[in-house]
Amino acid sequence: MRPVSARRRQGGIALLEAMLAIVILGIGLLGTIGLQARAYSALSDAGMRAEATMAGEKLLGVMTADAANLASYNLAENGTPGAAIAPWLTETRAAIPGALVSVTVTRQTFQTQVDIAIRWQRKANTDQSRHLVTSYIAN
Repeated sequence: MRPVSARRRQGGIALLEAMLAIVILGIGLLGTIGLQARAYSALSDAGMRAEATMAGEKLLGVMTADAANLASYNLAENGTPGAAIAPWLTETRAAIPGALVSVTVTRQTFQTQVDIAIRWQRKANTDQSRHLVTSYIAN
């Protein structure tokens, strides 16, 4: 038997290293794509939450200016909106597709508590997001 040279034993190792590097690179790229998809989803949720915040603040501004008629802003989640709240509700549903909105006005001794709840579902088979704004308007 002839002795196997060291050079002969090393043959093909560079190809094996290259294939292993390609596999590791592929796994890394798939991970990066997954992170990018999750970041896009989080960005979309943050955008909807910002829209809900702005909508709630806008309604509170309108209600504060019309403090004498606060009771007319009550709205059940699937209820028919009154004339005072209908334009705001239309605008909110345009900004947040499929939004379910409720407004609860509770008159107290020195102030009126206003709860604005906006719920939406970004895509099917996911949990609903909910944004609640509570504020007090002086009587």
